[in-house]
Amino acid sequence: MNKLSFLASESEMAQQALAELTQRYGQVPLEQADVIVALGGDGFMLHSLHSTGHSQLPVYGMNCGTIGFLMNEFHADDLQDRVASAEMEMINPLRMTATDMQGASHEALAINEVSLLRAGPQAAKLRIFVNGRERLPELVCDGALVCTPAGSTAYNYSAHGPILPMGSEVLALTAMAAFRPRRWGGALLPKSAEVTFEILDPEKRPVMADADSRSVRNVVRVTIASEPEITHRILFDPGHGLEERLTREQFT
Repeated sequence: MNKLSFLASESEMAQQALAELTQRYGQVPLEQADVIVALGGDGFMLHSLHSTGHSQLPVYGMNCGTIGFLMNEFHADDLQDRVASAEMEMINPLRMTATDMQGASHEALAINEVSLLRAGPQAAKLRIFVNGRERLPELVCDGALVCTPAGSTAYNYSAHGPILPMGSEVLALTAMAAFRPRRWGGALLPKSAEVTFEILDPEKRPVMADADSRSVRNVVRVTIASEPEITHRILFDPGHGLEERLTREQFT
């Protein structure tokens, strides 16, 4: 029987679930656990993965939020059996290295995507390099992002980017509201690619960078690459893993 460590968001639903489940299944400290059970929505799942990534423990999420793309359905019964039979998805995050206008360097990890967004009234102007080679001398847009397959149905999909199958070893580079080149369709890149954005005219056209809601303002250069040394382990009920969810999303 797995020793469970429960984490819950501050929502009323999640807190009620926490009280019920810890009474039924017990609660152990993180350092003694076999599995982490996260109660909340997708945002809380991302928070849980980031905050417990050092433990290398698998995380089984139960939806106490809205969409719950990264979560399993909430049922209080048979939790130990569900955890024992769950399928594991392994995800490498993206590492963002952003330099701001003062020359300071900021690092953050992103499980879904790293996005650059205009932070003023005028469109951003970006120069794009892939593995050190200039690929696009000027992209005028509201923003751009690089996402993992796990994050391809989130902000990327809203920006009309492609859904990426799990295990595809591919990253998506997607523009938001591209003005020049007009309606630029973005690019599919190998997982090993390093993408660098240089911000053109950053004082007149300020840009912020965001890695899973960790934001850096007034950036002048942002480099994004997959981080193979870090692996997040997410547990899903059989037949309801990320691969199935990504496929299903394309037919809804």
